[in-house]
Amino acid sequence: MSLYRWYFRTVLVRLDAETVHHHVIAALHFAGRVAPLRFLVSRLVRRPSRSFTWPVDNSGRRVAGPLGLAAGMDKEALAVPMWNALGFGFVEIGTITPLAQPGNEKPRLWRLPQQRALRNAMGFNNSGALVAARRLKKLRRQCGDSAIIGANIGKNKLTPAAKAPGDYRKVTRSLARLVDFLVINVSSPNTPGLRDLQAVESLRPIIQAVQRELATQALTELPVFVKIAPDLADDDIVKVAHLTQDLGLRGVVATNTTIKHNFGAGGVSGQPLKERSLEVVRLLRQLLGTENIIIGVGGISTVADARAMLQAGADLIEGLSAFVYEGPTWAARLNRELSAWGPVPEEVPHRDTEHAS
Repeated sequence: MSLYRWYFRTVLVRLDAETVHHHVIAALHFAGRVAPLRFLVSRLVRRPSRSFTWPVDNSGRRVAGPLGLAAGMDKEALAVPMWNALGFGFVEIGTITPLAQPGNEKPRLWRLPQQRALRNAMGFNNSGALVAARRLKKLRRQCGDSAIIGANIGKNKLTPAAKAPGDYRKVTRSLARLVDFLVINVSSPNTPGLRDLQAVESLRPIIQAVQRELATQALTELPVFVKIAPDLADDDIVKVAHLTQDLGLRGVVATNTTIKHNFGAGGVSGQPLKERSLEVVRLLRQLLGTENIIIGVGGISTVADARAMLQAGADLIEGLSAFVYEGPTWAARLNRELSAWGPVPEEVPHRDTEHAS
């Protein structure tokens, strides 16, 4: 048993999950501002070299590997330099909404150790798009484009569904020039009515609002993804895939948390998602062919889990729950092991192996 796992099982599990999360982010925020500390951490975790080519655009940038940090961990973009030092290939911040909001009542984050899962009912708590933009501007001055950052964007809780496109456009207006990709989040179970926006008749105007804002800023090449729930029926996934292609999105992030559980309110992430997330990624790859990027999320803990997701059709993968259970060396170890294993063999006929290397 590693020192971290021992500490987790004997100390951290006795503490409130959100309090621990807050202190971890604060510590990483501090460490990320000190270059010698970042360097020391990268050496301690044995961060892999930048040998993986970023497949989302044509920049040719090299990153530590296909594993990135899923949205929800660094909601406020406070610790981006340290995620890079810890061996993540990229980071998805957020969810960011136009206006600051406190989220749902506490407690709203719980561990499920036996299931190696987390349950959350956070509710898009964040400081709003303008604060995120100021932080990202400072971060870009510090890191340039060496850190690949995606922004997961959403609507405010009090915004009615009919006005949701306006919220997504406002966040896009604030963040588009500061990030490498956008993720339209219509799949969180913790904002009332949000998942209803996954229906294509509701999703289409949201995507179009984001695209209009990008056109206004002459940023039509910025990659845009939509993030979907594992609880969508296959027929609805087919419709989202077709909409993705019809509107020229870069791809899909699959999947968000599930509400098909008996643990209480909120969505569950981690190991319970594994099989369904794989099914969704396989279906998406069959529908999308090789033209679109799929970011696979859900139940990725070991290198075998990661390779299974890549083999199912994902170009990139993300994790969060496993970082909580495995500790600070997890991302570097997984990306290092993926590099050592070499290219992932195809599972489906339409798999684009170039993106899985």
